[in-house]
Amino acid sequence: MTAIIEPAAPERAELSGAQWKPAADPKPRLIRALRRADIGIIGPALILAFLLLAAVAPQLLAPTGPLDVNPSESFLSPSAQHWFGTDDSGRDVFSRVIHGARDSLMIGLLATAIGLGVALVLGTIAGLSGKVIDFGVSRFLEVLLAFPGLLLALVVITILGPGVVTTTLAVGLSTAPGYARIIRSQVMSVRRSGYVESAVVLGRSRWFIIRRHILPNVAAPLLVLATLGVGQAIVWASSLSFLGLGATPPAPEWGAMLSAGRLYINNAWWLTVFPGVFIVLSAAATTVLGHALQRHLKDR
Repeated sequence: MTAIIEPAAPERAELSGAQWKPAADPKPRLIRALRRADIGIIGPALILAFLLLAAVAPQLLAPTGPLDVNPSESFLSPSAQHWFGTDDSGRDVFSRVIHGARDSLMIGLLATAIGLGVALVLGTIAGLSGKVIDFGVSRFLEVLLAFPGLLLALVVITILGPGVVTTTLAVGLSTAPGYARIIRSQVMSVRRSGYVESAVVLGRSRWFIIRRHILPNVAAPLLVLATLGVGQAIVWASSLSFLGLGATPPAPEWGAMLSAGRLYINNAWWLTVFPGVFIVLSAAATTVLGHALQRHLKDR
């Protein structure tokens, strides 16, 4: 009797006809699965973490207050006692970064809300009005778009003066022209649709058409714009604070912390690295979430 010899466990094979074929390598399938995985979950997870950090963590995680000084512990490097080290006045950088999340996120959210609010008004007026008003609003937006965003924000701050409130308003107004052009294009596209034309034939009022058809169809792109805009607003507000035009030291705002730590970057790198990392993470999280929402809306 002929003995049947089975292949060893690590060398298992699949029988196809009369020939043995090696089993497929699981690694390529794993790589393909990872490539197909939706990384959009990273954005919501990070944003949720930042919101919890801003709302709850300062009372639970921060070992000290953001302005509590201790000169005897100045310029301590990161350790188990001070996770992010201390600054020139002995303030705990970890506590300041956590408390700064509230200020930075609040500035980003309010600036985005201001920009989208102004853009919604201008874009809707341009998209629904006649050629004369549309021409005037469009030319006005083109003039504003000729200025780089930060330069336009600097112009607003020059007129109104520096400060956190002014910075929030300046960042919001500087982002409005770009949003307004996108909203105008979306409104005009919806305006030419069949269901809007049917509503006009049925004698529906303009306000009914705006409320029932225009705004709901503009809301989805607005959600994507808002998500992407929060990260951009945080970066711009931090840039203005870094220049001394927004929040000023010793305020626990990430841009202000960068501005205060740049003088000691050669000897105390942690003063700039940790606030900078949080700025990058917040901008990256909102960008990932925005692109994930955009892909989801396209697939619907």
